[in-house]
Amino acid sequence: MHRIEVDAEIDLFEVNKRLAAENREFLKKNGVTAINIMGATGSGKTLLIEKTADTLSDGVRMGAILGDVVGKADYERVARHGVKAEAINTGKECHLDAHLIHHAIEKFDDVDLLFMENVGNLICPVDFDLGEDYRVVIVSVTEGDDVVEKHPEIFRLADVIIINKVALADAVEADVDKMISDARRLNARAKVIKMDLKNNTGFDEWIEWLQEVIGGMC
Repeated sequence: MHRIEVDAEIDLFEVNKRLAAENREFLKKNGVTAINIMGATGSGKTLLIEKTADTLSDGVRMGAILGDVVGKADYERVARHGVKAEAINTGKECHLDAHLIHHAIEKFDDVDLLFMENVGNLICPVDFDLGEDYRVVIVSVTEGDDVVEKHPEIFRLADVIIINKVALADAVEADVDKMISDARRLNARAKVIKMDLKNNTGFDEWIEWLQEVIGGMC
């Protein structure tokens, strides 16, 4: 019984890997830069997409796939900004996977930049490549200044790590420098941004990074 379960798990990851490669090829063929945004519920994933949409509205065709267990609240928020959007409800699954994305991306062959907002947690999405070009992990100081060290794998695989809501650090007794140090210790190659989306701290740095990865078209 134990061996059957292990084999099934390996098959699942192999299928996901194959579909992710197909997704990546489709996106590349159509000139789409895809970014997988991961983070816990309330960390600021959706607000980051909303503010980015407003900032890049004149120069970049943006799309967004919003993953959640149930509901369409995030989809509705993003769509109000004129972004081409699609909601994916995963049901009992706590992450997006390449199969779910495989069906959705066919509608996004005409965008320049595609955000894939993953389901809100720091564990389940780690093992599932979606076919994205970049992985962004966003955490909030309200999650505690030990949140990075407690979830090492998701940060090791990130291209950008955002420490959000830094204006609240004193109120929640969070050490932002510790969070940044933990992030850099786990992943020296990742770009680490200290951010507060409510007052735009660090947001320009985020936009500059996006300009680089999508070829300066914005």
